[in-house]
Amino acid sequence: MSIADALLPEFDQEMASTRRVIERVPTDKGQFKPHPKSFSLAHLTQLVCGMPGWITNAVTQTSLDLSGYPGYSNERTEDLLKTFDRNVKEARQAIAAAKDADYSVNWSLKRGDQVFFTAPRAVIVRQTINHLVHHRGQLTVYLRLIDVPVPSIYGPTADEPMPGLSPSKS
Repeated sequence: MSIADALLPEFDQEMASTRRVIERVPTDKGQFKPHPKSFSLAHLTQLVCGMPGWITNAVTQTSLDLSGYPGYSNERTEDLLKTFDRNVKEARQAIAAAKDADYSVNWSLKRGDQVFFTAPRAVIVRQTINHLVHHRGQLTVYLRLIDVPVPSIYGPTADEPMPGLSPSKS
């Protein structure tokens, strides 16, 4: 089994779950923060929507330079979903097209000349999926705090059963 073949089922499952969470984000609550030091809901959602693009970068480039990053803005959930869908499609294509040898190429996170870390692409892709899942978890907490039903991710939530399963009758 190739590295891409091993990554794609996990990628597909995590992106589908992530999309279900993003769909629930109410645009009109974008300024919500659970704590003054926290990201706003709009910024956290924008971060999650952009993260699949980091995977595309990791698989197709050898570094990401944060010095050109424009920062966060407040966007409508509908627009963020379009960004997320585009980034997921491009990341999936990049993962599928990469050969096993491509995953051993080193990739670096930088800001200008400062290198924060370097690791093989395979490590970066897995770390980025995990990083996205972490921030998706934050999003679910934000949703709970603003009383938006949390969708099923790995199993049922207090708000809904797993997709395809009906709630038990007890």
